[in-house]
Amino acid sequence: MSSLPPLAVYLHVPWCVRKCPYCDFNSHALSGELPERDWLERIADDLAEDLTAAAGRPVVSIFFGGGTPSLLKPATVGSVLDLLAGRLSLAADVEITLEANPGTVDADRFAGFRSAGVNRLSLGVQSFADRALAALGRIHGGREAITAVEAARKAGFERINLDLMHGLPGQSPEEALADIDQAIALAGGHLSWYQLTIEPNTEFHSRPPLLPVEDVLADIEEEGAARLMAAGYERYEVSAWARPFEACRHNLNYWTFGDYLGLGPGAHGKLSSWAAADPVGGRLEVVRSRHTRSPRDWLAARPGPRAKRDIVASAVLPEEFMLNALRLIEGVDEDLFEARTGLPLATVAAELAALRDENLLRPDRLTTTPLGLRFLDRVVGRFLA
Repeated sequence: MSSLPPLAVYLHVPWCVRKCPYCDFNSHALSGELPERDWLERIADDLAEDLTAAAGRPVVSIFFGGGTPSLLKPATVGSVLDLLAGRLSLAADVEITLEANPGTVDADRFAGFRSAGVNRLSLGVQSFADRALAALGRIHGGREAITAVEAARKAGFERINLDLMHGLPGQSPEEALADIDQAIALAGGHLSWYQLTIEPNTEFHSRPPLLPVEDVLADIEEEGAARLMAAGYERYEVSAWARPFEACRHNLNYWTFGDYLGLGPGAHGKLSSWAAADPVGGRLEVVRSRHTRSPRDWLAARPGPRAKRDIVASAVLPEEFMLNALRLIEGVDEDLFEARTGLPLATVAAELAALRDENLLRPDRLTTTPLGLRFLDRVVGRFLA
């Protein structure tokens, strides 16, 4: 019987100083004091539900996402990590990432997060241009973003990701590329660089801003990619660039269809287990979990049970696997399909053959061609149940 996938932990902190007009995440403008003690207690309740399924499995990564996790006190972050270390088996080299808004941190706070055990920061910079940041509703300026990176390094953070967007309201190619140049100059090891898209249920959706046209976006992406490659970055995922050994382990676990505990309001989880099928072998069972999105309802819910859980139907597993794995530029080995889904590769043989005939997938592994990457949604759609 094969081993189970790697295990990660995601913790959701849903509060922000202010809701950005482009954001469709489960984030809420904070009103009053941050309920840190209650949040920590309910995180413990969420964790208790998954302990049996996670028992003995090494945790390879932990990720504080949001919202704005940097609103938490370093002591609270430390308490969460102590909780996880006391109830789970953390790998010796576990990657621990915390998302931070440059407008909510200073040198002392960074030092506190580092002392608490966080070893990787993800800074939501989005742009270094004050005009663009104002249009995005951000609470920081360009100078603050640069200062935040410098302060994080002084606090001992060697692994830093910068979140950067392009295709912003009224943004010219020169302005977008200036952001890339500034990010490169800061010498971060990892860059999440993606185009602004207008999502439903956002302020930008109800009042759309004027965005650059497709030809301008194509020029930005082409020249930006050239500058990143010249600076030693490699594109390893649709919107992720990294220097050697700096790829985000937590996100790689998602893209390779690994398992993860989802703790916090709106958090989703995925856990695999072996369900006995006969005396000789077993059948891989994948269970998705999700917590209520409302922070108020999540805080009010008492143990037993807190998350909704559904077994993923075998017919849906191929699409879920491909939706993740094909985001990786180098894709994955074909053997991983059966290891992560419990299904033989023959399940998708017809779809693979057709996509390869159309030059959308490479012949030797589960990887898109450059053409397939351009039409990734179409490629993944071929695996729909």
